[in-house]
Formats: sequence, C-alpha cells, structure tokens
Amino acid sequence: MKKGNKIWMVGLLACAFGVAWAQDSSTTDANAGTQPAAQDAAYGQDNAPPPISQNPPLSGLDTPSLEPHAAPLSYLQPGATVSESADSNAETAPGTGTSFTSITRALGSLQLRRLWSHYDLGIDYLGGVGYYTLQGQGAKMLQQMDLDQRITWKRGQLSLRDSFSYLPEGNFGASYGSLSSVGVTSLNNTAFGSFMGGSILGTFGLTPRIANVSVADVTENLTPKSAVTAAGGYAFTHFYGTDFSTGGSFIGVSQVSAQGGYNRLLTPHTQVALVYGYQGFDFSVSGMAFHTHVIQAMVGKRITGRMDLLVGAGPQITNLKFCQLFIFGSCLGGETPDTRIGVAGQARLRYKFPKTSLDLSYQRYETSGSGFFAGAETDLARFTVERPLGRVWNAFADLGYSRNSRVQSLSPAELATCVNPGQANPSGLPPCPGVDANTYSYGFLGAGLHRQFGHDFHGFASYQFNELYFDHSYCTPNTLCSRISNRHVLTIGLDWTPRPIRLD
Repeated sequence: MKKGNKIWMVGLLACAFGVAWAQDSSTTDANAGTQPAAQDAAYGQDNAPPPISQNPPLSGLDTPSLEPHAAPLSYLQPGATVSESADSNAETAPGTGTSFTSITRALGSLQLRRLWSHYDLGIDYLGGVGYYTLQGQGAKMLQQMDLDQRITWKRGQLSLRDSFSYLPEGNFGASYGSLSSVGVTSLNNTAFGSFMGGSILGTFGLTPRIANVSVADVTENLTPKSAVTAAGGYAFTHFYGTDFSTGGSFIGVSQVSAQGGYNRLLTPHTQVALVYGYQGFDFSVSGMAFHTHVIQAMVGKRITGRMDLLVGAGPQITNLKFCQLFIFGSCLGGETPDTRIGVAGQARLRYKFPKTSLDLSYQRYETSGSGFFAGAETDLARFTVERPLGRVWNAFADLGYSRNSRVQSLSPAELATCVNPGQANPSGLPPCPGVDANTYSYGFLGAGLHRQFGHDFHGFASYQFNELYFDHSYCTPNTLCSRISNRHVLTIGLDWTPRPIRLD
C-alpha cells in the first residue's frame, strides 16, 4: 500500500479509539442514576469487581463476549453455503491484467457445543470444495476445523485448543462466504493468535497449504483481583507439493511458542498485566532458524457486553545465526551469532454501540514469513464493522493490512543461482527459497450485505479488493519485472442455517 493509505489507516485507528472511549464516558454519565440495578450489574458500573472468569485475564487467550449473556446449552448446529465469485486475478500473479474468471464454492459446516459440570467442548468444522474455471486449476479442497476443550474448577481452567486448515490461499482476508466466520474457537481470532503461529499473510498462486496450531493454556485465579496464566503451543505450515524441502519455492516452518503472565484487576473496568513470551522458529531451508523473547506491559479497559480495550508494548529480543556461505538451500560456511533488539506490541478495541459493532486490532510480532521469508517482523492491522439496516438487512465492512520485513537474508552466492516467482527465467534457474525481497505488504478492503429469507436462509453479496506489494529489491537486477499484484473479487451466495439441535 502507498504512503497515503498507511497514513489514512493510522488516522482511522486513532479516530476509532477516541470515539469509542468518548462514547463509553458519555453513555456512563448519561445513564447514571437512571438505569435499573439489574442493568448496572450487567455492565458492572457501580458494583463490586466482577469475577475474573467473566473478565478474562489480559494475558490469556480468551476475550470477553460483547453479546448478551445467554444460558449455556449443549447443541449441534449444521449449516451450508453456496456461492459464485468473479475474480480478476485468482492466481494473485504480479503484473496480471484484469481478466475475470469464476469460482464456485459449496461448503458445509457443523458446530458442536457440549457442556458437562466441569467440562466444555466446542468443535467447529467448515469444509467443501471450490471450482476454479482458471485453466489448469479445477477443483480445490477447503477444510478448516477448530477444537476447544475446557476443564474448569473453582478458581481456574485448563484449555486444550487446536486449529487446522487445508486451503488453496492464505487465511488473512480469505473470503469463502459468510460461513467463514463459523470458527469461533479459532486461535487466529484470539488476542495471541498471530504470536502462537498459523497465520499466512498473503500468497502467490493457488498453492495448497496445511497449517495447524495446537495450544494448551491454563488460568488460575489467585484472589478475586489477581490471576496468572501460562500457555504453550506448537504450530507448523507445510506448502503441499511446493515446499522448499521437496524442491518447491515456498518456505515451510515449525514453531514452538510459550507465554506466561500475571494479571491484576485495579477497578471493575480496568486490568493490568505483565507478560513474557517465547517463539522458536525452524524452517524447511537448512540452517535457517531463530528464536525471540518478548516482554510486554499491558493495560485493558472492559465493560461487559459493551467494550473491550487493550494496549500492550515491550522489548523484543531476537537471537539468530547469520550463515557466511549459503548455497543450494544449505549453510556450507560458518555461522555468526546475531542479536537484535526491537519492539513488540498490540492494541485491540471492540465496541458494541446500540446498532453498530466494531472490532479494531493491531499487532507487532515476529511471524513465520508466510512462505515468502524465513521469518518476518510483522505489523498487522484489521478493522471490521457490522450494522443492521432494518429487520432483514445487515451491512458489514472489513479492512486488513500487514507489512512484513525480512528477518534472515540469502547470501549473494545463493541469489546468483535462483530466480524469484513471477520473473522471467530464460536460463531455467531453480526457484529461490521463498521470495528475494526486503519487505512485502498485503492488504484487503471489502464490504457486503446480508439479506434474511425466513428463519433458515439468508443471501449475501460482497466485494473485496486485495493487493500484494513487494519493495523494489524484488526486481533487482531484472528491472522489467512486476512486483505488485491487484485482485478484485465479486461474490454472491446463499446460506442455510437451521435452528440448533438441542442435546440436553
């Protein structure tokens, strides 16, 4: 994205934070002394601090719900969606002109929630097929499943979570119809989803990839106002048939992560935390691995059912080894230790106005590099908003942006014997590991409408624009290559979501 767009996004973030904070203050003052005690208790305005179980610790993986609290039930929820898309650049190839092809998708979903006295099991599945009329593509499988098993006791809980996907594209900004939001337990939707791994920010071509992240996390309430959390996880991404370890160009990765934190409830609305995190990356390119240590101070403001605000920042220490001679995917020379100190942080605002809901987030961490790089320093921002337009109409908009800077570089000897994807290759050189560029950016902007048809059906229509943008080093020394990929996607579809099946 160009400089003007980045400035606009920063202004949008600041404006949204300011408006929501002001709205919260004005609403609280206006309602003081006029609302019934039951509503005050629900929002936690003038009562004792709510239990930490209703206001999850900032350092944990859970976020409070902004929906009205309902009685917990065991249920089975099936669903299905069919959609048709017109795509101007389905392969996300750089420099491709506008030539629309169609994509037909048929997906089914199943959501299970099963409750026992001290156990809570949630399973979400979304799967089906997409048919691309683009020559040489045809049918592509789409599979995603999220699992969350919780064990609770008087003062805490243990959660075992797993998120699996098999997709032909990246999962940041992917549009597979409105049922794509069914994975409510997905780790990519949590506060630390990107930190634990599994995010693929941008893609070249229709390349099937398997991504999985497994996490065990525990929360223990020490007192009504304090809690500790700990989590450990393992994630991997493998590019099926195109991973560099099997002769392809994309860089696979396995990642080990851990974090621990102490949380303190200062007021009914305000919480602070101190968090330590660790990430260890090991890539499919021999000799490329590194690990990081992150310490963050965090502060959060939460009002049950209305607002969730979090801000955190701290130092990030990266330890890696620089290979002196890197040829044909292997380090043949000595390795020099390299330590770098940077800044990690995050900010998140979720606010529920009387009719409008917004979700705004920003993260800065080191990520796997999404197959392009062997590790990247990533800035990741996303904004979503939803508003009903009447009894049966609903509007939504979604904007996302990531900027990724390379952590580890290839040697000049390696660069002289390989070629970037999308570039001319008259000499028949092998592909470079990932992409030879210093930075890349990926952004998307979308909007759409939902229309309810009875209890079980609703239709939707959406538009989304994507841009994949490499810096000028991508084209060196081939100055005639293209380094920007633009994509326009128009989609219409129909969802079937019947009433849940009670299991109690």
